[in-house]
Amino acid sequence: MSTDSDFMAATDRVLAAIGGALDAALAVGDGDADWTLNDGILEIECADGSKLVINRHVPNREIWVAARSGGFHFAAREGAWRDTRSGAELGASLSSLLRAQAGLEVALPTLAAP
Repeated sequence: MSTDSDFMAATDRVLAAIGGALDAALAVGDGDADWTLNDGILEIECADGSKLVINRHVPNREIWVAARSGGFHFAAREGAWRDTRSGAELGASLSSLLRAQAGLEVALPTLAAP
């Protein structure tokens, strides 16, 4: 990702994939959540009123996640978005966060990074 526009295009694809996975999970599951995607910020509102926020952070070229359990930063490493502290992959991390906070079973694949 040599330019900001390359980074924004890559993260737009990731955020769209997350939105698609949320739609699929909500269509077949009994969980309740609403989500919106606007200008690189994906907000998921859970039935209990809590939120998960996933957004791109252009200056650091990272994807940031804010959840009830804390904040997480994901950087492009080895073809995937990896937590900068634990090394966990973004899709797996989001699946766990959504299960814990929203009661949703969301099947997220490894979210590819350039």
